[in-house]
Amino acid sequence: MPPELVLTPREMRQADAWTIESGLPGIELMRRAGHAVARAAAEMLTKEARVIVAAGPGQNGGDGFVVATRLAGMGHRVSLGLLGEVGRLAGDAALAAKDWKGAVEPVESLPFAEADLIVDALFGTGLARDLGGAARVAVERMNASGIPVLAVDLPSGLDGETGRVRGLAVKARRTVTFAARKPCHVLMPGRAFCGEVEVADIGIPRVTLEATGGRLFANAPPLWLDRLPKPGLDFHKYDRGHTLVVSGGATRTGAARLAARAALRIGSGLVTVASPPEALGVNAAHLTAIMLRGCDGPEGLHQILQDARLNALVLGPALGAHSGTRAMVAVAAHARRSLVLDADALTSFEGLATELHQVFRHAPAVLTPHDGEFRRLFKGHPDILDPESKIERAHRAAAYTGAVVVLKGPDTVIAAPDGRAAINENGTPYLGTAGSGDTLCGIVAGLMAQGLPAFEAACAGVWIHAEAGASFGPGLIAEDLAELIPGVLRTLLR
Repeated sequence: MPPELVLTPREMRQADAWTIESGLPGIELMRRAGHAVARAAAEMLTKEARVIVAAGPGQNGGDGFVVATRLAGMGHRVSLGLLGEVGRLAGDAALAAKDWKGAVEPVESLPFAEADLIVDALFGTGLARDLGGAARVAVERMNASGIPVLAVDLPSGLDGETGRVRGLAVKARRTVTFAARKPCHVLMPGRAFCGEVEVADIGIPRVTLEATGGRLFANAPPLWLDRLPKPGLDFHKYDRGHTLVVSGGATRTGAARLAARAALRIGSGLVTVASPPEALGVNAAHLTAIMLRGCDGPEGLHQILQDARLNALVLGPALGAHSGTRAMVAVAAHARRSLVLDADALTSFEGLATELHQVFRHAPAVLTPHDGEFRRLFKGHPDILDPESKIERAHRAAAYTGAVVVLKGPDTVIAAPDGRAAINENGTPYLGTAGSGDTLCGIVAGLMAQGLPAFEAACAGVWIHAEAGASFGPGLIAEDLAELIPGVLRTLLR
């Protein structure tokens, strides 16, 4: 199974245009889309149920006319309301409207509360402003009715590119979109408004979707599973990489051990914690399979990295936000080791993202900031911080630093410097617990130690981390996560 493409509105319009140029008329695409929505509606209805279709003034409204015509032909009682006037419809939407034989009411006067199902066909991905006037009234009344809503392409009021709400949005129970999901279906808060999302095949080939330049994916196993490390029969521990995790001081050691345990569980053949002298005793009391080395600052790290077998590093968790941490990052990068940076390793570069840009010329790196760390790191870079789209922010940060950026959250975005990006959606709010991010660092570093490239390691790490958390659920703490990894791997590699 190929990885799932997620297409931006611009890419989807291009795919539509190329499909029409290849000989499939636009009205035929519209009819296929409308029929797919009608099939979904019929699954939600009993015989002769009452359906209200709210149609908008553009192509999405044209889909609505097709849906209404089809459902009426199935024997359902259909009322259709239009935002605007039928005479002002253009192109394929006007053709679709001619097939509708029933009355056309003003959309704001539709009796939504009397329906068994509402079909929302007001606005699609082209919405570029906040809802107002009759459209806002209609959406308010839809949401207040308590009647299930089936959205055409996306719930009206969502920004297709960013997933943000344009003042107000329809709360749908189900959404039927066409050819591919759009960013609003997977990014928050849009994802919460879509309900169950179905992707309908309307005859646009995958090769056409790929030709739009789409490099955005849903983060799921088809994107990276074929590259996930699988030890051979003749493998030994030295074939599986050696992960080094740098520890904080005596009272700040737990984060490093969480990361180290996760690296070991994900398959790194060996894992070592590099500990400041004053923390050696604390770390030694808690480590068994994980090895321990003394490390006194940047010079100590330089000495440890003379051993070329140490091929992946975690820097940042509870390390301290100061110049010494920045120096350690530089030492590790110049040693050309794979790096995962989080927490203090990011905060230490507050407003100094330019320095990271210089450092990562030497080593593959993954940065794993949450929103606050991201804002601190790129302070003074409005070109990176200002875009409304989380995808665009992550893209620009990755291009600027030369590192893979994991911009964490309920809709974690993983972006690579080469323009690829993936959106994760299998997370759980139970991952919002102390030490969860440290565990993620260890998973990603452990995969990189085994030879997985940075982007694939980050995508796989984020998904496995989320899957582990979701499998546990309520009561999850960070210490549980590493122990859940083998179960996730067994299912993936079965």
